[in-house]
Amino acid sequence: MSAGFAALLADAVLAAHAAIVAFVVVGALGILAGGPLGWRWVRHRGFRIVHLALMVGIAAQAWLGRLCPLTVWEQALRSHAGQVSYGESFVQHWLSRLIFFEAQWWVFVAAYSAFALLLAGCWWRWPPRRPGPGMDPAGRPQAKKP
Repeated sequence: MSAGFAALLADAVLAAHAAIVAFVVVGALGILAGGPLGWRWVRHRGFRIVHLALMVGIAAQAWLGRLCPLTVWEQALRSHAGQVSYGESFVQHWLSRLIFFEAQWWVFVAAYSAFALLLAGCWWRWPPRRPGPGMDPAGRPQAKKP
């Protein structure tokens, strides 16, 4: 693999990683706002399963002292491309670059764990809906067929 292609792939992994982080953070904000306001999409079962599973996986990686596989993959690609990579987690690295927030690893473990517990609490407080007869996957009534 050429260095240029490795750099391009590293950037693609970085973009995908940023999109996943945005999905988790914005999704959590949507659940916290939309639950009390009755927004139907926040109770979509598929969305909630993926959302909670991602956050539990992130917290588990932190507890195990492991970097996210996307971070490891991006770093390997950057190394192959001859670029400088970073040694800390994706969130830790970009938070320190974006808002100058630096903390010990245990702070991130605690934050990820608290966030996962918050989302689990949201699951209990505003549970996803199971589609029933005459309902679409989001729990909305389907249009009746003539």
